[in-house]
Amino acid sequence: MAQRAWTNESLDAMRLIGDEPADQLVQQLFAEHQVDAVNAMMRTLVENDKIPESIPENLRKFLQSVAVLPPWADAKKVRLGENLFWQHGPAIVLILFCYSLPFCYAARKEAHALALTGRLSKAPNRRVTETAQMLIDVMEPGGLLGPGTGVRTAQKVRLMHAGVRFQILSSDEWNKKEFDCPLNQEDLAGTLMSFSVIGLDGLRKLDISVSEAEADAYLHCWNVIGHILGVHKNLLPVDLEDAVAFTEAFRNRQFAESDEGKLMTKALLDMMVHILPGNIFDFIPAAFANFFLEDKTARLLGIPSVPFDKELLRPLQLSNVIAEDLLGSPGGMQKLVEVVSRHLLESLEFVARGGNRLSFSIPKRLWQGSRKDTKTQTSLYLATKKALSFVVKWFQQRLG
Repeated sequence: MAQRAWTNESLDAMRLIGDEPADQLVQQLFAEHQVDAVNAMMRTLVENDKIPESIPENLRKFLQSVAVLPPWADAKKVRLGENLFWQHGPAIVLILFCYSLPFCYAARKEAHALALTGRLSKAPNRRVTETAQMLIDVMEPGGLLGPGTGVRTAQKVRLMHAGVRFQILSSDEWNKKEFDCPLNQEDLAGTLMSFSVIGLDGLRKLDISVSEAEADAYLHCWNVIGHILGVHKNLLPVDLEDAVAFTEAFRNRQFAESDEGKLMTKALLDMMVHILPGNIFDFIPAAFANFFLEDKTARLLGIPSVPFDKELLRPLQLSNVIAEDLLGSPGGMQKLVEVVSRHLLESLEFVARGGNRLSFSIPKRLWQGSRKDTKTQTSLYLATKKALSFVVKWFQQRLG
């Protein structure tokens, strides 16, 4: 398929558009003072396969309409895309924390809108937990084809976006002439690419092999999710080449230094440092962020340069290649990714939200992938763990 030209003219027009069906619904609900009912429904929406009986009729019709998958949705591709996630779940989780989210924060205008919600810098645990849970839910086998948990979660996120747009536009803090429509179509599509294109690029940088069919299927999954989220059909890429072209256009158009982007990135990295055990991983979040991001992007986000990130991560990356090619086993990089992402997610399970535990679920198979638990692999894992412990202690000594 010929690559589309993502012109400034076409994308500028998309910056003036929100999500008309969801925006109209939210306006009606606020006008009819049904916000409390909606909030109560939102808390149980993801947990129920069926739409609760007690919700307003206009909300019921909206949820029923957006649960219908587009005619172009390919069930075989969706299943293949889901399988890719469950094969490499720990790596994709780490990519979310250290690549996908910072990618979004680097977009100055989008970061301004996100910062106005008051949740990203003040409560990064909650925001990141919700995002990680969405990633897991939409990639749950059958989550999109049921409709299942993935559809319900995407519906919830779409309504949250509409609610944020309504509140921002109703305030006196938003300069629409400078920042366009909050959470507009281009920003929504850019965020979608942070999960699909950036996720695939992160796997590539970790030297994790992904076939052309798997990459195409993963992109297809996110196009289906984008449809449910209300992303305009003209902004859903037709293939991976088209998706990469849009991602580059978005980067060139929207990436710029901002106080909000720096603040949210710092909050994200600080949160990761805080919830990782002890202090042996304190340098890991910034090291991985620098590893994934272009130097220019890392600098505009204010990510501190870690002098030894390449000394640690590049050799581990090489060990990954050697282990997989010669030993048929995960290498040092993959084990480090699994250890860090496991600690991140397990820690988030116990983060309090206003004194209450977060309802955050990590399926055990996320850590199992497609590998078999053999004695050889167990021995290699223990050897790798000892080697990683030695490397970390060595760098701690260097830090003084």
